[in-house]
Amino acid sequence: MSFDLEAYLVERRCAVDEALERALPPADAYPPRLHEAMRYSVFAGGKRLRPILVIAGAEAVGGRMGDVLPTACAFELIHTYSLIHDDLPAMDDDDYRRGRPTSHRVFGEAMAILAGDALLTHAFGLVVANFAGGTRPLGVLPEVLSEIVAAAGSPGMIGGQAVDVESAGNVVAPETLEYIHTHKTGALIGAAVRVGALLAGASRPALEALSRYGTRVGLTFQIVDDILDVEGSLESLGKTAGSDRRKRKVTYPGYHGLEASRARAAALTREGQAALTALGPAAEPLVALADFALNRKA
Repeated sequence: MSFDLEAYLVERRCAVDEALERALPPADAYPPRLHEAMRYSVFAGGKRLRPILVIAGAEAVGGRMGDVLPTACAFELIHTYSLIHDDLPAMDDDDYRRGRPTSHRVFGEAMAILAGDALLTHAFGLVVANFAGGTRPLGVLPEVLSEIVAAAGSPGMIGGQAVDVESAGNVVAPETLEYIHTHKTGALIGAAVRVGALLAGASRPALEALSRYGTRVGLTFQIVDDILDVEGSLESLGKTAGSDRRKRKVTYPGYHGLEASRARAAALTREGQAALTALGPAAEPLVALADFALNRKA
């Protein structure tokens, strides 16, 4: 019997959404406009891929969803904050995200910035909460925090964003394109898998296998994003298509062409899945999620 990815995704999305509902301040808590803005972006939809990867990473080494759910939610808050800031006029100046107006279009630029700041800060509180009551070994906390800081900060996502901004409209070397994609998107995706496994007590060989998987799936995800920006539409993507070309962004299709980009994404997917062989059936969700990242249409 083949693995039912759709059922898996539905169950875990529901669990993540319920946990996020509990974790965030109510919309009417003072100051209400800030909390309304935070919730507007968090509950705008989305695939919840990063928190699901935290859960799947834990499950691949024998952990349970409940053991990692607060940290899984933290990854979603970090991702959402990055989208709010990425959409700002000073960055990508996008009017739509997930099919509705972006945060700054609804709440104004200042409140959008503050909502993003609050989500990032709240995320680290959730990571610490994962260790409350002795449910997780406290000795793992420094490594977990180090992984998240490296993936979300200047060595990871923010570094990739910075080089992306600086490279727009310029001719860059192929290694610069690779740096942007592996850091801007790939770092947080790879960290999600590793952190889930760390929280579940993974061995070093298992962590190495999951790292190989995560780096490849993370890069695949960004390459497919680039392809969808060329081929998609506002209706299918929930955001304005063709923005990379208009903003003269450095992209895989722009550098290598569509067919070579598809081939690269497919090869990365196979490599990532092959890295999981030693983990056996417990890694089936991660294998299926790699296919999902490759074949998605939004």
